[in-house]
Amino acid sequence: MPSPKKVVMILAPDKFRDEEYREPRRILEARGCAVTVASSHKRPIRGMLGMAVTPDATLDEVAPREFDLVVFVGGSGAQAYFDDPRARAIAVETVEAQKPLGAICIAPTILANAGLLKGRSATVWESQAPALRAGGARYSGRPVERDGSIITADGPASAAAFGEELAKALGV
Repeated sequence: MPSPKKVVMILAPDKFRDEEYREPRRILEARGCAVTVASSHKRPIRGMLGMAVTPDATLDEVAPREFDLVVFVGGSGAQAYFDDPRARAIAVETVEAQKPLGAICIAPTILANAGLLKGRSATVWESQAPALRAGGARYSGRPVERDGSIITADGPASAAAFGEELAKALGV
């Protein structure tokens, strides 16, 4: 039996969006993936709707080459990573390692700020569309957008479809 695909889901230090974490994780685990949760600290984090999650690792402990997929979860707290050097480095290292990279809600702004969306089609929570365009992306406004190895989604209503697209990118 092949070893499970390894996924790291990166949560904001506070106020992640519950469904954007819960739904993709449920889908990925149902397909046999092993999920690690990372954040800027290991203290329990509250979602915007009240879910509590204790991260397994800090961003400094995340080595993208050790994972088959890296996912940035949205929610209002994700703006903490817009200009975070480690979050951007994780995104860049993931693409350099030719691994799938996902971001949902406002989190695609992290990818745009890391220079990863230049010339690519991407989507985001509508209020962040100008940030994606400023980063050189072709903002599609679609619920879920995949351009090569980068998968973006627009928010909580698209969480399950985002999870399905992530699973497809992993071949599970």
